Amino acid sequence: MRVVVAEDLFLLRDGLVRLLQAYGHEVVAAVDTGPAALEALLTLRPDVAIVDVRLPPTLSDEGLQAALTARRKVPGLPVLILSQHVQQLYARELLADGRGGIGYQLKDRVLDADQFIDALDRVAGGGTALDPAVVAKLLGRPTRADPLGVLTERERSVLTLMAEGLSNAAIAARLFLSEGAISKYTTTIFAKLGLAHDDNTNRRVRAVLTYLGADSQEDQ
Repeated sequence: MRVVVAEDLFLLRDGLVRLLQAYGHEVVAAVDTGPAALEALLTLRPDVAIVDVRLPPTLSDEGLQAALTARRKVPGLPVLILSQHVQQLYARELLADGRGGIGYQLKDRVLDADQFIDALDRVAGGGTALDPAVVAKLLGRPTRADPLGVLTERERSVLTLMAEGLSNAAIAARLFLSEGAISKYTTTIFAKLGLAHDDNTNRRVRAVLTYLGADSQEDQ
């Protein structure tokens, strides 16, 4: 898998490169600024990118903006965002195009190499990999209406784990249910949320958007 790494801290950037190489991935670029990240994403078009939210020159949100710009020009370009803190707006911006291939992980939670690589693989495959803390923060905001009022508690539990990017098999293991049961739950969730089958739309991502209250676009 071809990977671009955009991280301004040398030790972390070097550590990520070594980790990826140890797992057999090819790091095609390792950059430390927002402009360099955008150029690498657009010219190299990697299988997946790891991008820090805050990059020079201003250390604000250059990394995020580079990722968003690249995904506008290359729809669905897989990006895993790394951040020190949970920013609700950042997560919603990343998910707002309704496409998969998005991850948002907190740096201090990346303690297990296998878990991190698994999240990266899910993003590269077009799925989502949201840190549980990101999901919890997004769900903790006040809302006028609950778009998930039609779901049962069990269906909400399944959707929570879906938002973290877990597969049906992983959700089944976490909830001590059969994979077949989870498949039925996901089908019911899609139906209740009005997410009709569409080859051009990742329904799991759309369900996550609804779950996080991030989908401000009208259904097509």
